[in-house]
Amino acid sequence: MADEKKPAPATDNKADAKPASAAAKKAKPPAVESKPLPEFMAQDCLPLLIQKLEEQGIAGLDLKFETRKIAVRGYQASPDCWQIVGQWEADAQTHQFNVYFFDGELQGQRGFSYSLGGVQPSTMESFRIDERRMSLNLLVSGVLQRLNSQKWLNRN
Repeated sequence: MADEKKPAPATDNKADAKPASAAAKKAKPPAVESKPLPEFMAQDCLPLLIQKLEEQGIAGLDLKFETRKIAVRGYQASPDCWQIVGQWEADAQTHQFNVYFFDGELQGQRGFSYSLGGVQPSTMESFRIDERRMSLNLLVSGVLQRLNSQKWLNRN
């Protein structure tokens, strides 16, 4: 009787399924910021930026994301780069701002320029260079903060 084999213990399929389903629940969808830049801008950033600017009272906003020459004096020979270009009329003047993505990536180098009255901007500033990881909310709040510092949104 020593040769008799004991039946193998029954496995609990439910117990085996729990770790797999727990791992599936913990898997996060990719961040919106991991999308290619044009897709991220079209689907996520521009709609949110339009909404936030309209909440600030901006009417007739024309907001685009496109690749074009840098609109700042002295940069005419620079290569084209991706830009958010925003423009609207207020107080009988054209307000325009540009956010530049020099590397074609959200996490790359960024710049900002603005102009009033349809003139070409004369300076470009760095934009959110201290951020380790740029996110949708940081980008939108940075634009709002920069426009507000020009007193284009609120009269402080």
